[in-house]
Amino acid sequence: MSLFTGREAHRRSFAKAFSWRVTGTIDTFVISVIITGKFTVAGSIAATELFTKVLLYYFHERVWSAISWGHRPSSP
Repeated sequence: MSLFTGREAHRRSFAKAFSWRVTGTIDTFVISVIITGKFTVAGSIAATELFTKVLLYYFHERVWSAISWGHRPSSP
C-alpha cells in the first residue's frame, strides 16, 4: 500500500487541500483579529497556517486514499 497511489489523482488531492485551507485560513484570520485586535498579527497567523496546513491536509488525503476501508467498488 502506497500513499501516492489510489483512486484519486494527486492534483485533485492538492486542489481539495488548497480550497479547504483557503476556507480555513479565512476563519483563522477572523478569529485571530477578534482575539488579538490586530490585522497584522492575524495576517501573519493566517499566512503561516495556510501553507503548513495545505501540506498536512494533502498527506492526510493521500493516507486516506490508500486505505480501502469504506470505498465502494468501482463500476465497470
